[in-house]
Amino acid sequence: MHPVVFKDLGLVDYKKTWDYQEALLQQIVEHKKLNHASPIEPTQYLLFCEHPAVFTLGKSGDKSHLLLAENLLKEKKIDYYHINRGGDITFHGPGQIVVYPIIDLDWYFNDIHRYLRTLEEIVIDTIKSFGIEGDRVEGLTGVWIKEVKIPRKICAMGVRCSRWVTMHGIALNVNTDLSYYDYIVPCGIQDKGITSIAKERNQAVDMHKVKAELLKNFEKHFEFNLIENKSV
Repeated sequence: MHPVVFKDLGLVDYKKTWDYQEALLQQIVEHKKLNHASPIEPTQYLLFCEHPAVFTLGKSGDKSHLLLAENLLKEKKIDYYHINRGGDITFHGPGQIVVYPIIDLDWYFNDIHRYLRTLEEIVIDTIKSFGIEGDRVEGLTGVWIKEVKIPRKICAMGVRCSRWVTMHGIALNVNTDLSYYDYIVPCGIQDKGITSIAKERNQAVDMHKVKAELLKNFEKHFEFNLIENKSV
């Protein structure tokens, strides 16, 4: 079992959390450098949080996929960051569970594609507990609802990996205000929709229950030994 510190940070500023992830990643990288001769597994981290309304654009994303003029972002109280994960533009906001695993893949598998597929499987297993059948769309990352004419994305993903240490992660729409997606081309994909657990169930969902299912599935797929720590 892998020692992993779990922290639920609550509603927290995006930039503050991004900086925190970077610090944890560097901590693990430094540990690897010091212990390369006789590897000792580092303490790793699993962060849950929500963010105030923010758009983030991946390092290779297309800025034209932000459909709202930047001078209107402040008026609508939406933050915006061009960040160092993969993927295009996405939205984070209250009612969405954002999960940031800061883990060393040297202790699991050195395969970033397998890592992404594992994250997808965790989400698919989680939403199944709420009566929703999630699936993949060939050639696209994330989790989708496909038994419809136009597939709807329920969970976006984007990661960064440095020396096999990961950061950034997944954004699962639970009770999210989906109207914010009208201001972007989500993930740069023109012909697909966006959904949430609440929308699929036609009712609000207990966030704590969704988080509990996510934790259970992270433990199952990665064999985490979770150590809860509420401090930042």
